[in-house]
Amino acid sequence: MTQKAPEFQTADLQAWAKAAAKSAPHGDVDALNWVTPDGISVKPLYTAEDTQALPYSNTLPGFEPYVRGPQATMYAVRPWTIRQYAGFSTAEESNAFYRKALAAGGQGVSVAFDLATHRGYDSDHPRVTGDVGKAGVAIDSVEDMKILFNEIPLDKVSVSMTMNGAVLPVLAGYVVAAEEQGVSQDKLSGTIQNDILKEFMVRNTYIYPPEPSMKIIGDIIEYTAKNMPKFNSISISGYHMQEAGANQALELAFTLADGKEYVKTAIAKGMDVDDFAGRLSFFWAVGMNFYLEVAKMRAARLLWCRIMKGFDAKKPKSLMLRTHSQTSGWSLTEQDPYNNVVRTTIEAMAAVFGGTQSLHTNSFDEAIALPTEFSSRIARNTQLIIQEETHITSVIDPWAGSYMMEKLTQDMADAAWAIIEEVEAMGGMTKAVDSGWAKLKIEAAAAQKQARIDSGKDVIVGVNKYKLKTEDAIEARDIDNVAVRDSQIARLNAIKQRRDAAHVQQALAAIESAAASGQGNLLELTINAMRARATVGEVSDAMEKSFGRHRADTQKVTGVYAAAYDSAEGWDKLKAEIADFATAQGRRPRVMIAKLGQDGHDRGAKVVSTAFADLGFDVDIGPLFQTPEECARQAIENDVHAVGVSTLAAGHKTLVPAIIAELKKQGADDIVVFVGGVIPRQDYDVLYEAGVKGIYGPGTPIPASAKDVLEQIKKALG
Repeated sequence: MTQKAPEFQTADLQAWAKAAAKSAPHGDVDALNWVTPDGISVKPLYTAEDTQALPYSNTLPGFEPYVRGPQATMYAVRPWTIRQYAGFSTAEESNAFYRKALAAGGQGVSVAFDLATHRGYDSDHPRVTGDVGKAGVAIDSVEDMKILFNEIPLDKVSVSMTMNGAVLPVLAGYVVAAEEQGVSQDKLSGTIQNDILKEFMVRNTYIYPPEPSMKIIGDIIEYTAKNMPKFNSISISGYHMQEAGANQALELAFTLADGKEYVKTAIAKGMDVDDFAGRLSFFWAVGMNFYLEVAKMRAARLLWCRIMKGFDAKKPKSLMLRTHSQTSGWSLTEQDPYNNVVRTTIEAMAAVFGGTQSLHTNSFDEAIALPTEFSSRIARNTQLIIQEETHITSVIDPWAGSYMMEKLTQDMADAAWAIIEEVEAMGGMTKAVDSGWAKLKIEAAAAQKQARIDSGKDVIVGVNKYKLKTEDAIEARDIDNVAVRDSQIARLNAIKQRRDAAHVQQALAAIESAAASGQGNLLELTINAMRARATVGEVSDAMEKSFGRHRADTQKVTGVYAAAYDSAEGWDKLKAEIADFATAQGRRPRVMIAKLGQDGHDRGAKVVSTAFADLGFDVDIGPLFQTPEECARQAIENDVHAVGVSTLAAGHKTLVPAIIAELKKQGADDIVVFVGGVIPRQDYDVLYEAGVKGIYGPGTPIPASAKDVLEQIKKALG
């Protein structure tokens, strides 16, 4: 006969605490607690007492509130979908990549578009000379879309498209390309991101102001609900929030609050919640905070079910949160890059344990460039190994019943819900975004995190601890931006010569009229225009005439980096050097932090601006999307000593030499130019030869770069 294990007694916990206190700092067992960036205190030991009051402890996967998974059998019957987010150069090259990935085990296509496309510009527009084909594939018309999906059966392969600004012409182009492939709209499956609120907070690939942007979202939800029943009309994205610096609680809260706003928008159009809610999906970042990522995804399902019940949703599919996930790009390091294979594997495990429905794993070289075929194969195989070698998929919810995970799930839900209530008190997420409050919350979290890394409090292996003496060079994909742009312009010209110009103008006029009046469905009208071979830029311009183009206010947080930096001796010494400079020169060193081209990823720019200001620099932040000419003019007018260009979208070889040439042309070649961000080492010599004085790649401590910039300014002044 098997003996029953003795029940745990409170006295046992007291005995453990007494024993643990002997080795705890200051004899205090509470000092063993780990306080997360979200403010959640994680204990070193959990017991049954921690889970006694949890309301969902006896639920099952596939049943409300879906904490344990949206499907009853989860991966035991069908594993998650393996997606590889990719797109680069031309539609031809991206198509070849997708077909190889599908043949090698990929199960869906996820399209990355270049920044010119995101911002609604055709490839021949003068503002996008450095952006065409960089960081994504260039798409100008249906002809590009047809090439992109050539020999990919769109009735069988689901397609995810990360597009928000130019969402109408891109989605319409996909629909028309499918039609001309012989696939009707009702057979299309996949997702369009279509999440504009997070663009105003973090990613900045918006085109129109918030109000008309929400009109576009409502039209897409309405049209797809009627005509594309298998297609997800929106992917409500927390991914870019975490990549911009949000902790897990902020990412969770802001994403669900965005979701509430989109539901309100669709209901305001007269739609019944159960007619569209089942096609809403989500998109999470999965970083290196392993336990919190698993808890975040479980808590997300709990809270979304609660939110949707508040809208009186009835259908189970309306109540369950389904999600795509992607491993972190920000956690990848340029230094000792093969460590990134391990990081991505750990993050993929967290996504799987959290219950994702599809997953993209980043490649180890993405801290410096677009992935190569070699690195992409490793990333894809990471998922295949988890699916097919580990038997992790055999158990539906392996974390169920874990004292720690169940309590941490509730703690995460409580932390996020408090933020959601704060947002609701402001009048909803649109107002929280419009005020700038949400963006500043994320930027403060980013500055705190960077300060903890730079001071060594948070360890990054190979970056601030266990560093290699020498780094081996790795192969990096390089895109010939000039050649791509030339080929796109040639195709654009050919399309415009062949098409019925009067038909195109009629279709564009209908879009312009609907944008002005608020009447009619903009997606339906855009599909008509794309059939006539209107371009992405022309459709975007037609709406811009009524909607206008959004211009963001530039703000920065102050004092946050300095407060979190935990290395006072070096910090104070550098501050003193900057103060001495101010005394000697009669003013403080002045720098302008700039973003050139259509690259809206401004985490690095904002963190550097905050840290430099905290050190004592005068800091100007240039508006997003400047041309080199505009940037040079502002730098001269503001009488700065240096311009720092933050680049994450691979346009540096075109745009940085252009600003140096422009400064020289305007007689200001004494202004120091330095560059930070994602820059392959193979490009360093090109930039130095152009006149760059300092290059600071990922992992460079900000105080080290600040000291170097100060020295370069001193040299320039003689």
